[in-house]
Amino acid sequence: MEARSASRRRGIAVVLGSLFLISVVTYVDRINISVTARQMMPAFGLTDQQMGHVFSAFVLGYALCQIPGGWVGDRWGARMVLTGALIWWSLFTGLTAVAGVLPLVHITGVMGSLLVIRFLLGVGEAVALPNFNRAIADWVPHDRRGLGIGIAIGGIGVGAAVTPPLAAWIMVNWGWQVVFYLCSALGLLVAAVWMYSAGNDHRSEGRLLSPDDDQPRALTGCVPAAPVPWKKLAGNSTLRWLVLSYSCLGYVAYIYMSWFYLYLVNVRGFDVLRGGWFASAPFLAVLIFCPLGGWVTDRLALRHGVKLGRTVVGMAGMLLAGVAIAIGSAVTSPLLAIAALSLGAGWLYFTVGAYWASTTDLSTVRAGTLSGVMNTGANIGGAISPSLTPWLADQWGWPVALCAAAAIAALGGLMWLKIDPSEGLKREV
Repeated sequence: MEARSASRRRGIAVVLGSLFLISVVTYVDRINISVTARQMMPAFGLTDQQMGHVFSAFVLGYALCQIPGGWVGDRWGARMVLTGALIWWSLFTGLTAVAGVLPLVHITGVMGSLLVIRFLLGVGEAVALPNFNRAIADWVPHDRRGLGIGIAIGGIGVGAAVTPPLAAWIMVNWGWQVVFYLCSALGLLVAAVWMYSAGNDHRSEGRLLSPDDDQPRALTGCVPAAPVPWKKLAGNSTLRWLVLSYSCLGYVAYIYMSWFYLYLVNVRGFDVLRGGWFASAPFLAVLIFCPLGGWVTDRLALRHGVKLGRTVVGMAGMLLAGVAIAIGSAVTSPLLAIAALSLGAGWLYFTVGAYWASTTDLSTVRAGTLSGVMNTGANIGGAISPSLTPWLADQWGWPVALCAAAAIAALGGLMWLKIDPSEGLKREV
């Protein structure tokens, strides 16, 4: 019995490590183009506005396919779906380098070719996070799922932090195309690692520990081909408030991903090189705070119940993120601003374990679908902030733009007063 438990723990650790690697790859493949754009634009003859459309094509594909990506994971299991998705978006990452010579160019032009490739890359990456939660529900016992998803999603901190300096170095020495070739190869390698690690027999018997999971199902994560009860899901108030609250998190998170580097260089006065290094600070904070928040929410849920365990972490993290961002926007010292704003990013992602574990608390069987619904909210907020933030800065200055983000984070925290993951969906659906 002891040997079996030790074997299961090793299996869970391998799966979480593999999910962490996938998380790193998702952000490497998402951010690399923001660095290579400096050489891509003259190579393809693109303007700043056209390059902005290319960036948006990824976000569109990513946002539209969150819910379908979660559904296919619930239907066919995270092992096969994540493997296929990794291969899919890795191939389109590689195709980005040759977008100008593909046969598609004769129909759409170079601009159209890039738009199609980046849109389809976004479609592939949309599968990732909902299926992280599907995998966590399958492999990790219910009292450790906050930590599990915190570890998995924490990989974005590594991916977002290391990509700019590494991609720039590769681009300078070997050209921008090599960045995409290497990223594509990395994704295919991680796909093989995931396929192997997720094929072991050490998956959790979490469904036996979860009081809400009253339908038998295979531990592969598959469910019978029954239609998703959208009316019942839409009628669940906790799910609605989760989506709204996570939209607030997405609004703030996308500011860090889209504007933080330029804010440091253009507003805080850092040179291009130092700005690149300091721009990694928020993502290093994410790497620490994301699994920490998952661990805290699990401990609180175990001792004080799911509602309190998720609410305390979700509310406190969002409110503290708002406070830190407001301080960072107001202080005059550039280094203190970086410290405060990085702490704001850390507290923002401190809540991730509570958010994603709440979808599993609501329904273990539909964890992938519910995760996709919630993450669609994050991308709605994320679609608004990259455009609204510079407009606010142009009209009233960056302190106002960042204080608006702080207020939105605080609002998302207060919404946790309406969230009760313990209510579940009454019966699995």
